[in-house]
Amino acid sequence: MKQVVKTPRIGLTEGLIVLALMLLIMGFSVNKLQISPQIPILFVILLLIAWAKVRQFSWDSVNQGIIDGISTGIIPMFIFILIGALISSWIAAGVIPSLMVYGFHLISAEWFLPSVFLVCTIVGTAIGSAFTVISTIGIAFLGMGLTMGVNPAMIAGAVISGAIFGDKTSPLSDSTNLASAVVGADLFSHIRNLMWSTIPAFFTSLIVFFIIGRSNAKLNTTSIDHTVTILTSHFSISLWAFLPIILMFVCAWRKIPAIPTLFINILVAVGMVYIENPRTKIQSVINILTNGFVSHTGNKAVDNLLTRGGISSMMATIALIISALALGGLLMKFGVIDAVMGPLSRKLQSNGSLISAVILSGIGVNLFVGEQYLSVILPGNAFKSTFEKAGLAPVALSRALEDGGTVINYLIPWGVAGVFAANTLQVPTIQYLPFAIFSLSSPIFSILSGFTGVGLKHLKMHEND
Repeated sequence: MKQVVKTPRIGLTEGLIVLALMLLIMGFSVNKLQISPQIPILFVILLLIAWAKVRQFSWDSVNQGIIDGISTGIIPMFIFILIGALISSWIAAGVIPSLMVYGFHLISAEWFLPSVFLVCTIVGTAIGSAFTVISTIGIAFLGMGLTMGVNPAMIAGAVISGAIFGDKTSPLSDSTNLASAVVGADLFSHIRNLMWSTIPAFFTSLIVFFIIGRSNAKLNTTSIDHTVTILTSHFSISLWAFLPIILMFVCAWRKIPAIPTLFINILVAVGMVYIENPRTKIQSVINILTNGFVSHTGNKAVDNLLTRGGISSMMATIALIISALALGGLLMKFGVIDAVMGPLSRKLQSNGSLISAVILSGIGVNLFVGEQYLSVILPGNAFKSTFEKAGLAPVALSRALEDGGTVINYLIPWGVAGVFAANTLQVPTIQYLPFAIFSLSSPIFSILSGFTGVGLKHLKMHEND
């Protein structure tokens, strides 16, 4: 007769201690020691496995927990690989440079702050990286604004707000892909559902920047004109460059899944490269898709902005996601998440309280750990089953994760994104915080959606989304 192995039961106090120690170790490593989160996560996994063996969990449980955690991210990680290839192909085809050129035409001296916000949203959506926007055109806009006498904290707030909007809504963004991956939601369904909080936050930001951003100063467009000249002389700038972007929206409208959509766009972009230069060697194209596009314009700022993409550029992010998903899988398998979330979920009686709890959890991880990805992964794993029991669709959870995790990290002085933005723009986080309107308003609109039910997707509704 086969012996039945009993699974150890984890109580609330023990679960809280495990989670608290885990957050303490990762928070100290990332914030105090300033090291990449991959190693702290692996160290926490080691300690978690050691604790599990002391509590007499089997090796099969350990292995299955890792497998269960990572298996949820296999398709999204493949999407990350395709996105790396898409970014580099879009740059080579002139798609991203064209968006930049047309976006720069929106800059206005009279309405400097709102125009900076709009251009950063356009470029951010095109490239899917807030860090890149902040460290390139963000620095340029800061210099322009300072010559006009504009408050640097306001400029930083407009740059960061626009950059985060682009990062949050772009299918090229790693954080957007991560949020949909953690909950098992379709990427484009996730992006569509984001609009219920993102669009109100966008217009709120735009209105505020219009109110506080009126200027009578003259704008020196020399640096912008110089950048446009460089882009025009080194890339194919035309309205045809918008074809892949239009195609992306058409695929989303037709509800074509992310993987075929990305493959189609990569093929179209490669086709555009050959139309522009039929003599392009296939080895060159393969190298661009694999290792990324390398810009050789001679202008450091432009080259920093456009030297990016490629499959290899996604490997560090994929390593972090694999480690974090493995950690989440172990926490679920050992019952730590259920032990902590069980009593809490019984007290969360309304959809609004559930959304609020996710957002506050994301903010809490940002405060204690300071790592953007973990502020999405940890609450995502913790609340996934609770949302299912409440009949809420995965996209409802993924939107809350973005609104409480992704956008908030820029407001944390010791957060990875907050430190980067402050150091890059030379404006302390606490100074630009009141003007990072998009980050401040996104959680508010998300919570309002939870309590009013407007834009809140349920499982039955999501089946037809």
